[in-house]
Amino acid sequence: MTVARVNIIGGGLAGCEAAWQILRRGHPVRLFEMKPHQFSPAHKLKHLAELVCSNSLKSNDPTSAPGLLKAELRCLDSLILASADETSVPAGSALAVDRELFARSVESALEAQDGLIIERREIRDIPLDDLTIIATGPLTSDALARSLSDLLGQSCLYFYDAIAPIVEADSIDMSSAYWASRYDKGTPDYLNCPLSEDEYRHFRHELISGNKVAARPFEEARYFEGCLPIEVLADRGENTLAFGPMKPVGLVDPHTEKLPYAVVQMRKENHSGTLLNLVGFQTKLTWPEQKRIFRMIPALRKAVFARMGSIHRNTYINAPELLLSSLQLKINPRVLLAGQITGVEGYLESTAMGLWAGLIAVSLLEGNPIAPPPPTTAIGALLRHLTSPPLGARFEPMNVNFGILDPLLSPRIRKQEKHRLYADRAITELREWMAHTPVLYR
Repeated sequence: MTVARVNIIGGGLAGCEAAWQILRRGHPVRLFEMKPHQFSPAHKLKHLAELVCSNSLKSNDPTSAPGLLKAELRCLDSLILASADETSVPAGSALAVDRELFARSVESALEAQDGLIIERREIRDIPLDDLTIIATGPLTSDALARSLSDLLGQSCLYFYDAIAPIVEADSIDMSSAYWASRYDKGTPDYLNCPLSEDEYRHFRHELISGNKVAARPFEEARYFEGCLPIEVLADRGENTLAFGPMKPVGLVDPHTEKLPYAVVQMRKENHSGTLLNLVGFQTKLTWPEQKRIFRMIPALRKAVFARMGSIHRNTYINAPELLLSSLQLKINPRVLLAGQITGVEGYLESTAMGLWAGLIAVSLLEGNPIAPPPPTTAIGALLRHLTSPPLGARFEPMNVNFGILDPLLSPRIRKQEKHRLYADRAITELREWMAHTPVLYR
């Protein structure tokens, strides 16, 4: 067996997962992470595997697409999933974590492995002599993005993503808020801040008219539909918010015993519940405007913000044109990409691409090729999305969803039953694929 070190650039979820899969199979890794010497606009912690947009990893229900992806990652011994389960906080049917405990857990698990070297410095140029995984995520530094563009012979694509504000719990007026979950699903893990119709109309008007952070002159704002800024949603129609992230369905206010016109939901950000995240309130409002407008919500009149929302550029490549199904660059197979820079969207989707890149690196080192999981699985379907030419004019990032999996042969099935069948088929076929993939069993 050849023992050679793999370079991994980027210590986010994808880079850490790739490192874990390689290290536990006996191959050394040199992991480059520029923190704490240099931070991206969205990162604050010094640790590896920092979550920035939210502490939620979405649904844990195995009959949902995000839940299916989690089930597949657990089957494949994902470090990120193990650490998330270990540091989870109450969030109804979703998997949410204490962000700092989660980052510490991932970092500790990696540091306990033999063969790991962590170098805390920015990599500005791609090393082309060694097997290298680029997992720098959507906030790739300008210097490395230029190096990647030079290698590919074209500019990287990009879109804009926004992160939601976090509020200190003890600054919330609990006489105007209450704990409940929509549709009575799970435990009441969401704090609801109700608004009357007049309050909602005024709030929406201010969201639309408030001052926003302007894009740089050379950057075109391309928003990802699955994570739109709240003010962009507000501008799409008078009741878009009331029927979207602020829908009050199943959330009767116990103070009035009436259904409010709209609600703002908040979710615990840490184990102690001292911080709460405004669910679905990604924003590009300026910080002063965020404080002014969000304090128009009755329960948040005196809110203390632990983190303001912000806007940042997300970098990703034209994957169908540039990547093999192994995540190797067509132009240089010694370079692999992993995580959101490949064109997947979401924490666990990025983790899945990191896991696959790690397994591919091992197979390359050992001269033992492996085929990707079948497209009936969540991971296999994501890989197919990345490497298949788009039907539209332009390749765009994608969250996991049942629509990208191979369709079921039986068309007339109720939605919930269809999702269960998708999930059962995916796990069955993933396990069959695993049984014929020897690299997984060392």
